Amino acid sequence: MSAIVCSHVDKAYGATTVIRDLNLSIEEHEFVVFLGPSGCGKSTLLRMLAGLEDISGGEVSIGGKVVNDLDPGDRGIAMVFQNYALYPHMTIFDNIAFGLRRQKVPAAEIRKRVDAVSRTLGLDPYLGRKPAELSGGQQQRVAIARAMIKTPKVFLFDEPLSNLDAKLRNHMRVEIARLHQSLKTTTVYVTHDQLEAMTLADRIVLLKEGVIEQIGAPAEIYLRPANMFVAGFIGTPNMNFVEVTVGRSDNGWTLTGAGTVLSIEGWGFHLQHGDRAVLGIRPPDLKTAGAGTAAILQGTADLIEFHGNDALVTFGSGGKEISALVPARECPALNAPVRYTFEEESIHLFEATSGASLRKQ
Repeated sequence: MSAIVCSHVDKAYGATTVIRDLNLSIEEHEFVVFLGPSGCGKSTLLRMLAGLEDISGGEVSIGGKVVNDLDPGDRGIAMVFQNYALYPHMTIFDNIAFGLRRQKVPAAEIRKRVDAVSRTLGLDPYLGRKPAELSGGQQQRVAIARAMIKTPKVFLFDEPLSNLDAKLRNHMRVEIARLHQSLKTTTVYVTHDQLEAMTLADRIVLLKEGVIEQIGAPAEIYLRPANMFVAGFIGTPNMNFVEVTVGRSDNGWTLTGAGTVLSIEGWGFHLQHGDRAVLGIRPPDLKTAGAGTAAILQGTADLIEFHGNDALVTFGSGGKEISALVPARECPALNAPVRYTFEEESIHLFEATSGASLRKQ
């Protein structure tokens, strides 16, 4: 059993509370990512699971056993840190085998297990080298191998790829995903990189100021964000937000804002005439509008960023800056007038005051 349950967990440093009444269940074999901005409490929460931080209140259990007072070595976990924490004077073989030797595992068993994990992670050619002779990606694989060899119930990863360049991050992300598919070990992974979260996670736990804003599969969080914070944090380029006034019309509803009136049927939202709301729409969901299109956002292209197959066009509309991600072949000239429309299924509406989603469940 390797399920993890956090029940009413708190963490405070003196008068400062960083985790507030957090409740979370992680299923056996699940890959869960803690995601959020710097200072949201994600690494603190991971360290509490590992036993590296005391728990101020509540209860944490791993495999059905309360671990609040257990030492890290007694929790059945293995942790991979942001810095590789390798012993520079030891060979790669000795770094990987270090934990087993401390447990007095027989030498033949150590050799067998080191050979197995080094084959899995492609480290066979480097076992006789020192860490300084390896690249950053190879050193991170050694750190993962050292965690794997203990055959833990739970893997904990604390921003393991943040010190790598973009190409190595992509490569290591794929390796971690394949490793999880192979081992099926319960895994908790901390990152501030939403691409890592979206591509690795079975479920994402999105945190803000020590509170869970939303838990769900990557597609669920992207397509049905619970509030404006989630909608704005997930997705690149960032979602556009436009303050609007909701009005009733003969054919549905109108949204007045950003120098235009947008007509929608509104069947998917809880709307009231006269309410203030915030319209959210992602840049890829804005499409070039043809002649006679009613629901449009328009303005003058004042910034164009070329992305290869696509271009990000930024324009002003009613005093609001809006971005559209369009195919490069449809990219307008700088300072040219632009007109964009959208499908109603792609928009989001939020309460203006609380930021909560107005979408019907």
